[in-house]
Amino acid sequence: MFFSVVIPTYNRRPILEKCLRALEKQHLSRGSVVTGYEVVLVDDGSTDGTLEWLAEHAAEFPHVRSLPQNHSGPAAARNLGVEQAKGDTIIFIDSDLVVTENFLQAHADALVQGQKQLGSSHLFTYGRVINTCNFDNPTSEPYKLTDFSAAYFATGNVAIARHWLEKAGLFDTRFQLYGWEDLELGVRLKQLGLQLIKCPAAVGYHWHPPFSLTQIPSLIEKEIQRGRMGVIFYQKHPTWEVRMMIQMTWLHRLLWGLLSL
Repeated sequence: MFFSVVIPTYNRRPILEKCLRALEKQHLSRGSVVTGYEVVLVDDGSTDGTLEWLAEHAAEFPHVRSLPQNHSGPAAARNLGVEQAKGDTIIFIDSDLVVTENFLQAHADALVQGQKQLGSSHLFTYGRVINTCNFDNPTSEPYKLTDFSAAYFATGNVAIARHWLEKAGLFDTRFQLYGWEDLELGVRLKQLGLQLIKCPAAVGYHWHPPFSLTQIPSLIEKEIQRGRMGVIFYQKHPTWEVRMMIQMTWLHRLLWGLLSL
């Protein structure tokens, strides 16, 4: 098993540095099924000097290969990463995620154990994501109830055989703005009969800055983008399940109406 960790990034250099350093510190157990790994970083047209910084520090990151592209969104960036990856197994994380030292081994163990339990290779593993505002020491954050996720397929921390991604058709590049491109691919993976195997030992700490009033305009813009991409999602899969995901039901409208009042 050879892992390709595919990471799209756009103007996140400070936290990306922590992300990449954590991936260079991976510990694989003796006799591990993991024969090796690479980190495929796809820079989605960053303007903060990400690629220049990486070139200057290349010796510090022997596992990292960087691929540039014009700013086209995370779906196109992940597709490029998968297409250029050398591994038979793909791990998706975001560039603001800092993982623990046993992250890769935990995913490998869960994939092997899951295949034994199911008697099938129709599966993928989903690790634990812990949200934190602690930039200096993100991995010190404890797991909280608000960190629970019921998502079927989310690219913040997931490992899957490359051939399943290719069979499903990779990410839909019409999702150029924020939101839903990973859950939409998840719908197609579910149609192929893949089962989710939870892998709580593969922990990633998702950093985001503490809330401030200055963030409100960008948060509003993000929700506008999420709404536009939600329309594409529902047009492609007009099901009740998708309506629940994108909160397009009478119950959600009632709740939002009450909150607005």
